Amino acid sequence: MNRPLCLLFDCDGTLVDSEPLLADEMASALNAVGLPFQASDYIGEFRGARFRRIVATLEGRHGSVDPQILEPLEAAMRANLNRRLVTELTPISGASEALAQLHAYPMGVVSNGPVSKIRTSLKTTGLASLFGDHLFSAYEANCWKPDPCLYRHAAIEMGYSPEQCLAIEDSVVGVRAALNAGMSVVHLNRFPDVEETPEGAIMITSMFQLPTVVARLAMESPASRRAATR
Repeated sequence: MNRPLCLLFDCDGTLVDSEPLLADEMASALNAVGLPFQASDYIGEFRGARFRRIVATLEGRHGSVDPQILEPLEAAMRANLNRRLVTELTPISGASEALAQLHAYPMGVVSNGPVSKIRTSLKTTGLASLFGDHLFSAYEANCWKPDPCLYRHAAIEMGYSPEQCLAIEDSVVGVRAALNAGMSVVHLNRFPDVEETPEGAIMITSMFQLPTVVARLAMESPASRRAATR
């Protein structure tokens, strides 16, 4: 018998190509308060990390920023980003096609970003109807990747155990969060020359490959799936 799976997708870099826009807005905001940061730093070092964690890391290197300006700084950055998402955002290549084939599975989105950003991203790219209200934000759960509690929270809300869920992530931060939550994980590794897939995750390099992987996993027992990733 096919084993039921709940599919939990990261958003940025997995479903939607928002990371270049996010990195650009982060660079503008951080440089404005004296924290040196280039858009390429996000892709190279901080991909998937929480904004405040990035700020803390940069403060450790370059000196502290007045904490009273951080909240309005982040709010302004996100407002600028949301405006750009509405007009510039596109789906990750293969994401729409993969989701169309996987629509029969229960699906949710699990993101370190605010729920408003998730909604904007999915609406702009035409993916919102596939997920409904199954949107799980770190800001609402008060738990950020790489802590596994965000994925555990999403599994509970979806009505599944972590072992019944398959997480699809593009960042190593997210992959490790889902693995530590006890889930099977597919790593969408779009940079295989520079990024190593963590042990225990299944690597794909394109979302076009995902339906085949899901179909194979659905036919396997939990024990055989774990053995296949060792």
